[in-house]
Amino acid sequence: MVESALQDARFIVGVDGSEASVEALRQAQRLAVPVGAKVLATACWDDPQVYAGYVAMGIDRFEERVERILKEAMEKAFGPEIPPNVIPRVVRGHPRDSLIDASRHADMVIVGRRGHGGFGGLLLGSVSAACVAHAHCPVLVVHSPEQKQQEGQP
Repeated sequence: MVESALQDARFIVGVDGSEASVEALRQAQRLAVPVGAKVLATACWDDPQVYAGYVAMGIDRFEERVERILKEAMEKAFGPEIPPNVIPRVVRGHPRDSLIDASRHADMVIVGRRGHGGFGGLLLGSVSAACVAHAHCPVLVVHSPEQKQQEGQP
């Protein structure tokens, strides 16, 4: 019974392309392999508040850009061979709300600390704090290797 529950485990990882989110993918996989869990690599997007202004500047196709960011982050984390238990997901919605909602059906949410802000990153610095405060499951906040070095951690 316990083994079956572990094999159904789901880890949600917020991915925005930042080094911290790439490290979150790596850490999620390290935790997932021993218990046979699925890693749902989740990148979020939404139309900007002033959508018409972006289109006028020739900036559109937000979902395609986020798909590319997710693919690149997964390749950085795992190389060309993506592990079979890692499932890429592109979700329309604000990252904070989308990850908290996904946490209802997850065993853990894993996010990077201090991702990119604004549209370019799609995962605001406040996302990790919001997940810690409001997720419906445990949350792991991961530092990027550069952040660890800057803070004097091994």
